[in-house]
Amino acid sequence: MDVEKSSLCNCVVNFLLEENYLLTAFELLHELLDDGRDAQAIRLKELFADTSQFPSDQISRFNTLRVADPQSLLEEKEALVEKLALSEYELRLAEEDIVRLKTELKKRAESSPDDLSGSNIDVSVENGHTLQQGKRNTSFSDLGPLKDSERKDLNCALKEYLLLAGYRLTAMTFYEEVTDQDLDVWQNTPACVPDALRHYYYQYLSSTAEAAEEKISLIRENESLLKTNEKLNSEKESLLKSKDVADGQITALTKSLEALHKDLKDRDILIHDLKQSLERQRKELNDCRAEITSLKMHIEGSRSSRHWVSADFDQLQSQSENYQTQIKSLQMEIDSLKAKNSVAENPGESINCEKEYTQTEEKVVEIHEDRAVSSHPIDVASGISDVEDGECLQTHEETQPQEISHETLEVSSNGNSSVENDENIKHDSESPPEDGRIIIKLDNQRRETASENMGLETIQILSDALPKIVPYVLINHREELLPLIMCAIERHPDSSTRDSLTHTLFNLIKRPDEQQRRIIMDACVSLAKNVGEMRTESELLPQCWEQINHMYEERRMLVAQSCGELADFVRPEIRDSLILSIVQQLVEDSATVVREAAAHNLALLLPLFPNMDKYFKVEELMFQLVCDPSGVVVETSLKQLVPAVINWGNKLDHILQVLLSHIVGCSQRCPPVSGVEGSVESHLRVLGERERWNVDVLLRMLTEMLPFVHQKAIKMCPFPSPMDPLATSEPGSAFFSTSLLEQYTGEYVEWPAFDWLHVECLPVLIRLACLLPQKEDNLRNRMTKFLLAVTERFGDHYLTHVMLPVFLVAVGDTFDLKSIPLAVQSRIKGLRPKTVVAERLATMCVLPILLAGILGAPGRHEQLAEYLRKLLVQGIMKEDQPINSNAEIINAARFLCTFEEHNGIVFNILWEMVVSANVNLKISAANLLKVLVPYIDAKLASTHVLPALVTLGSDQNLNVKYASIDAFGAVAQHFKSDMIIDKIRVQMDSFLEDGSHEATIAVVRALVVAVPHTTDRLRDYLLSKIFQLSTIQTSGSDVMRRRERANAFCESIRALDATDLPATSVRDFLLPAIQNLFKDPDSLDPAHKEALEIIMRERSGGTFETLSKVMGAHLGIASSVSSFFGEGGLLGKKESGDPPEPVESPKAVPQTPVEDTRFRRIMRGSFTDMIMGKAKSEETPNRQSN
Repeated sequence: MDVEKSSLCNCVVNFLLEENYLLTAFELLHELLDDGRDAQAIRLKELFADTSQFPSDQISRFNTLRVADPQSLLEEKEALVEKLALSEYELRLAEEDIVRLKTELKKRAESSPDDLSGSNIDVSVENGHTLQQGKRNTSFSDLGPLKDSERKDLNCALKEYLLLAGYRLTAMTFYEEVTDQDLDVWQNTPACVPDALRHYYYQYLSSTAEAAEEKISLIRENESLLKTNEKLNSEKESLLKSKDVADGQITALTKSLEALHKDLKDRDILIHDLKQSLERQRKELNDCRAEITSLKMHIEGSRSSRHWVSADFDQLQSQSENYQTQIKSLQMEIDSLKAKNSVAENPGESINCEKEYTQTEEKVVEIHEDRAVSSHPIDVASGISDVEDGECLQTHEETQPQEISHETLEVSSNGNSSVENDENIKHDSESPPEDGRIIIKLDNQRRETASENMGLETIQILSDALPKIVPYVLINHREELLPLIMCAIERHPDSSTRDSLTHTLFNLIKRPDEQQRRIIMDACVSLAKNVGEMRTESELLPQCWEQINHMYEERRMLVAQSCGELADFVRPEIRDSLILSIVQQLVEDSATVVREAAAHNLALLLPLFPNMDKYFKVEELMFQLVCDPSGVVVETSLKQLVPAVINWGNKLDHILQVLLSHIVGCSQRCPPVSGVEGSVESHLRVLGERERWNVDVLLRMLTEMLPFVHQKAIKMCPFPSPMDPLATSEPGSAFFSTSLLEQYTGEYVEWPAFDWLHVECLPVLIRLACLLPQKEDNLRNRMTKFLLAVTERFGDHYLTHVMLPVFLVAVGDTFDLKSIPLAVQSRIKGLRPKTVVAERLATMCVLPILLAGILGAPGRHEQLAEYLRKLLVQGIMKEDQPINSNAEIINAARFLCTFEEHNGIVFNILWEMVVSANVNLKISAANLLKVLVPYIDAKLASTHVLPALVTLGSDQNLNVKYASIDAFGAVAQHFKSDMIIDKIRVQMDSFLEDGSHEATIAVVRALVVAVPHTTDRLRDYLLSKIFQLSTIQTSGSDVMRRRERANAFCESIRALDATDLPATSVRDFLLPAIQNLFKDPDSLDPAHKEALEIIMRERSGGTFETLSKVMGAHLGIASSVSSFFGEGGLLGKKESGDPPEPVESPKAVPQTPVEDTRFRRIMRGSFTDMIMGKAKSEETPNRQSN
């Protein structure tokens, strides 16, 4: 043993000198000398005796160093612990970021092409050769520099050795000298073992140099592989970035190519249109020439036949010459048009061609008009006037050629007019209607030109007048102005005026209701369709920014509505930036209706997003809205927003993971029920209102997402299924059949969508259930509904082979896990409780969910009855069964009865317990009946509960009888039926007939609980019984019994005093009972005595001196009770309507206000909890019969 100590001491000395821990070595020298171990201190003596290395002044400085102070060490330790907590928190955040980045990298790696495989193989081969060569060249002596982790392990092992060896001063000096490491915390590494230095020593002696070399080479090979992997990842990221850049360039080139194709197509269409117009103009020119020739012939005939109108003919001839001049100019224009049309391939000349074409059409119209005017040979005078009119018209058109609309020119330039004119040359009698038609056309052209100018003026006038008109129109009729406002916004040329009108549109109604908002929004959508993206962004969206903080919530709702409906008419990059930021601000709004509108319109907005860049922001908004304190917002989020996010983002797995973490996190952040470590209550959590609400809505969200989980599990099924895919989409289908589950178990293939349910979801629900106290029935009810929905979706086979085994293992029962793959069985077995506290938690928290959510599924009644009988009958009959376990089983059965369809099963088993010969079963039956009363109706109470309680109340065993009394009190508390009350009174009379002290106390206390909620008949019954029982004189030997009896009576009287008692009951029972209690002052508690005195003073209506005289009458003093209670007494005066007769009394009795008497009695009696219980019972469904 000495040799071993010497070896270890030498190892320690070597380590300290190698690491240059001189102070620690100096302290070790002194401690070795103090212990008389000079042999181990020789080397240290020689070292510190060398004056070349350690001068005498340095040795003296070492001796004067401060010895570690325990208090300072404790303070430093606390500071280091706090620093460690912060470091752990930062480390956890960094690990979460690393996990998220690894997930994203993995997804990108799966989607990217495998074009790096060849280079990876080459690098790995080259590295392999390098590593093998390095391994051959590595020697055992070349260990390289000491790493931080290795230094930390050696330092911790050395500190542990110094403490075990008794070198405490050396250990403290060593602790101070090592400043860069925390030696109090030794991470859980393979080097962290008890008595580590000795283990290292033995391991070194027992190992060989070859093994050490091999291990060192493996470590270095691993490090080189990690560096190679990082290098390859960086190369891969650079290639991916270059690929994205190339994709962007290809996209830009593709768009530019499409634009060029479109331009070429438009040019082809323009050339084709110009050719058609040229052909049409040629045809019209030929028609004009034919008409001019016929006109000349007509003029020659008129000249020969009517020589007396030569002057007029000269005028017509001059006019014909004018026609020829115009025709020549027209031909010149057509020639120029042909010349320009020959180079029409140049796009820049298309506009000039159109102008030439327009001018040609104008001149054709002029020719047609002049030709028609000169075609009247019969009436010369009229012909001259028509010619003059035609010249005037022609002159007007020449001065204003641009005012003729293009549509009218096309009508006048078609071939119909020339054909009709040719016919009119042959039939001169039909020429006047033709002249009228041309004149009407010219009038229409002038009217249309004037109407356009007038339209702009009208828009200007309308825009100026609308802001002045709107305030004076009734609110219910302002939507009739919307067409005018929209027309003005759409057509007005000035942007500032349009902005003003758009502001008027949004503020048309001060606080618009839903229908009015719908009308305004439809107008905005119609306007956005007409004005296009740019004007929608620059004119309509700014109104959203201005109204987002408006004082009226209706206007903010209009903003939310516009975000969802106008998003389709703006550019895609605006939707997930500007509009999303507006919605995000509305989510934080204080008004419930605004947040609801924000949730609804965010669901409409998601499909319009161009990419997934804002997914995590949207997911955060979704969870924020789901956990909103308003039920309306939660309902909208669950029904609309959650499905929209799942369909848009396609990240169901991530949402489920975050959802489960939120569910457990909300409960774990709450404080424990008890601070006693190791107790059951220390594992339970006290949920606040906010946390309870969050857990409830998150469980609802989990239920709403179940169809998506079911659909994905079917879609990702790796096994062939004989079912029709269309049929399997229906809920409750037989897709997950026994054969499929057998394939899943035998040939375990990765099926993440299916594994998630029983590997992650169900264990999280079990973990959540173990955090909830017994009173959290609403959350357990929500979990039960989720499990029933799982059964409905995944079928009965999944319930039998997967869900039932998981929950049976969780409550501690044995069950065969053959239907679960071996890879998953280990995690399921980990749910089994391993300690006594864990077993109690499982029975208290998981068993109710097993009964109601798993065995309570449709078609499982026989299995539920068998398992419940096993718990209630066989389990309670065990002699070694703890009492707490019985109460927890009864609580589980109580929770099962919150579902009415299971009441029949529970009451059948209850009746078996009632008629059993086992006393424990009967007591448990009475306790179970007591807790079941709030969940049944009056009919079930009359037909099942009361007969069972009567049977138990007639039992010879006193414990069974007393247990039934409390159950009768629970029935009286929840039902007001006269028949039920009469049965309770009869049974209570039978209990009181026994005359035992225990029965009396049990009856009084059972009925006191029902006082605030029961009928007046039962209150009078209890008051009369208290009066009768208080008159019975008890023996003075047992003071404790007298005090217990008096306390029970006082509590009852104070509870009854807080109710509205009839005056007769007060006179006949209440006051005499109080007087009887005052007869035994030793048994009264001082607090009860003071309360009873106040009750006497207020109920009697007199002072306490008068009351003393009345009490003296009961004690035998010469006084009459009738003077107090009779017609002339104080109470008689209060009840009678006649003026009271004067009563002799030592002092006048002031009347107390009646209004506050009841309130003060309630406050004095400390029955606030009873009143709160009454209010709570009124909120529950009315199960009582009147």
